[in-house]
Amino acid sequence: MVTTLPKQSEDFPAWYVEVVKQSGMAEHGLARGSQVIKPWGYAIWEWIQRALDDRFKATGHENLMFPMLIPRSLFEKEAEHVEGFTPQVWVVTHAGDSELEEPLYIRPTSETVIWNAYAKWVQSYRDLPLLYNQWCNVMRAEMRTRLFLRTSEFLWQEGHTAHSTADEAHAEALRMQDVYREVAEDVLAIPVIAGRKPASERFPGAEETYTIEAMMRDTKALQSGTSHFLGQNFARAYDVSFLNDKGEQDFAWGTSWGVSTRIVGAVVMTHGDDRGLRLPPLVAPTQIVIVPIYASDSDQGRVLQAAESLRDDLSGANVRVRVDSRDQHRPGYKFSEWELKGVPVRIELGPKDLDADSAVIVDRVSGEKRRVPLAQVVQSAPEVLSEVQKGLHADALAFRDRNTHEASDFAELREGLIDQGGFWVGPWCGEFSCEEKVTEETKATIRALPRDRVDPGGPCVVCGKAGLERATWGISY
Repeated sequence: MVTTLPKQSEDFPAWYVEVVKQSGMAEHGLARGSQVIKPWGYAIWEWIQRALDDRFKATGHENLMFPMLIPRSLFEKEAEHVEGFTPQVWVVTHAGDSELEEPLYIRPTSETVIWNAYAKWVQSYRDLPLLYNQWCNVMRAEMRTRLFLRTSEFLWQEGHTAHSTADEAHAEALRMQDVYREVAEDVLAIPVIAGRKPASERFPGAEETYTIEAMMRDTKALQSGTSHFLGQNFARAYDVSFLNDKGEQDFAWGTSWGVSTRIVGAVVMTHGDDRGLRLPPLVAPTQIVIVPIYASDSDQGRVLQAAESLRDDLSGANVRVRVDSRDQHRPGYKFSEWELKGVPVRIELGPKDLDADSAVIVDRVSGEKRRVPLAQVVQSAPEVLSEVQKGLHADALAFRDRNTHEASDFAELREGLIDQGGFWVGPWCGEFSCEEKVTEETKATIRALPRDRVDPGGPCVVCGKAGLERATWGISY
């Protein structure tokens, strides 16, 4: 049953939870911090998976699968990595009634078990590069959870590659960041900042972390995908060494990169409005819904027949379409339900429309009704869906631009972050003390630094010393 949603402007967190639940995307599981991803939410994830996986394969990567359980001794070989993840690790101590000789960690991420395997697979530079990815679930002990955004168990992909040179590995990390940016912007219609993380925000054990950062409708930032240049840290810890082309022994250079079901939450919070979801057509489980309208048994047959014929024609044109022929709900209820679920386009078809040999098309972005001849509906569908896709991106980009500001000094940065939110950009000296001061007083962090260093344009907005980097601050999820 569709019930009234909280308004975004009045209670954005409540709006988000209700949209996710009422649209049939997900609900809380029995165990604390767990979630049930329902068919509508999982179908969105499947289309995101496909967009990513096609690009992974196009760039030479192969999928494989590693165990979920990792012996503690193996996990602890890379000290910095362990320190970063230990507070979040779930530990298995028993198998049935028997206590294990060595506890097993449920993967919070898989660098440890994968690099241990790479040590057996790599002996020569001829064995490199290794370009692998796995689709799996991971578990992290999260205390404050929110559906899709932060849960104890979630789905993701994690790429792990090994290379013979630092330059090759670094280029790989950047390439995969570009893949993430492309999927976010071109498929999900989410404008993102593609940049570097400061040292304090890097992935544990990485030498450089590249990120894509998006702005949600409450002006908070959401880290939506990361790609890490690992240097030789994991190769040294797990002895992934090889004979290079000069006949010298060397350690492999590594990357890892991942996107999780968190990005489904990003779609909700970037595009949703007070009526519910607004899904980009490229990931919408249903792109067009046809709602038959009739008041009598005599009209029902011919309207349903026309609706089903139109459905078949649209389906033949590779449009994901369905007919909502449920008799227990009136058309107005169906309109509201499909708007809540974010279906990009609705087609209304009734006796008067058939008499006029036409249909009414309503898109989810503008809400405008347009009358189209029935013979042109299939032909016009791709253009209408493309308009919705472009419209969502343009709307999200305009929102981000309106909420991105330049900070000239600390007072402006501090007051802006607290009072207005959004992204605030300005020079930074590179010192952690200044970064920490901003976080302590505003709860904001540096979301991204430019991928390639640029002139900061002036002194640090926090301390007034010479600027080293141009930083983007924001309060994040």
